[in-house]
Amino acid sequence: MKKYKIEEIQNHIRLDKAISELNSDLSRMMIQKLIEEEKILVNGKKEKASYKVKIGDEIEVQEIELKEVEIKPQDIPLDVLYEDQDIIVVNKAKGMVVHPANGNLEGTLVNALMARCKDSLSGIGGEIRPGIVHRLDKDTSGVLLVAKNDKAHIELSNQIKNREVKKIYYALVRGNLKDDEATIDMPIARSKKDRKKMAVDKDGKNAITHFKVIERFQNYTLVEVKIETGRTHQIRVHLSYIGYPIVGDEVYSNGKNPFGVKGQMLHAKSLEFSHPITGKRMKIEAPIPKYFNDILKELRG
Repeated sequence: MKKYKIEEIQNHIRLDKAISELNSDLSRMMIQKLIEEEKILVNGKKEKASYKVKIGDEIEVQEIELKEVEIKPQDIPLDVLYEDQDIIVVNKAKGMVVHPANGNLEGTLVNALMARCKDSLSGIGGEIRPGIVHRLDKDTSGVLLVAKNDKAHIELSNQIKNREVKKIYYALVRGNLKDDEATIDMPIARSKKDRKKMAVDKDGKNAITHFKVIERFQNYTLVEVKIETGRTHQIRVHLSYIGYPIVGDEVYSNGKNPFGVKGQMLHAKSLEFSHPITGKRMKIEAPIPKYFNDILKELRG
């Protein structure tokens, strides 16, 4: 734990900028992460990155212990949907982790990408997240976009930030939704009861999810989901909160899965964005996985 006191030179500047001035060892990306995880407190309380610090404010920074890790390329088959010199778009398999983490340094999408792309991945995400512009949960399958150079990475990140990237998912939920289509506009934050989970919280970040019914079954509904924001576990949290959890979700749903599927039945079906270099509008789609289709056939009888 490191402690700092705001002096006149930092007065009225953003919290994230103040910390970067006080501790040059922390990158802006790391500072943002620490603030989101409430590992940076102002006068003992959490504050947003945009909070304007004042003279006398006491800042506590609980730094993450960084361990040197060696991420090795692994020849793991990838379902590549599109590739050029600037980007690669893959259909991520259910059960595949996107990037390495402590205790899980092999078998990830990043390991596979490093073997395929060699040194052609952007370095903005750091050594354990090369090229990764956005994430999908381990058990969420589908379209995932990767940057091969820093210019492409910055442009794609800006598109995501400005909500210019359109993401469409398919989900099988428990229960019969009352409405054929609706919007869930509820803020999300880390759960106060369980730090490993997210939850709807009036003090959280805004989160907007649109859904439309594709097909109804007895006790289940297939829905198309569009998200305007990309909060952690957003779709899973929102659908569970309104009473229609995703089938197989072991975190946000109670009850056993009658189909024997491990992990949520959520598939990133399409991604629409502007090519980061040419500006051409692109829409990449990933077919629904076989296991998902097999369950839909079973439900249709």
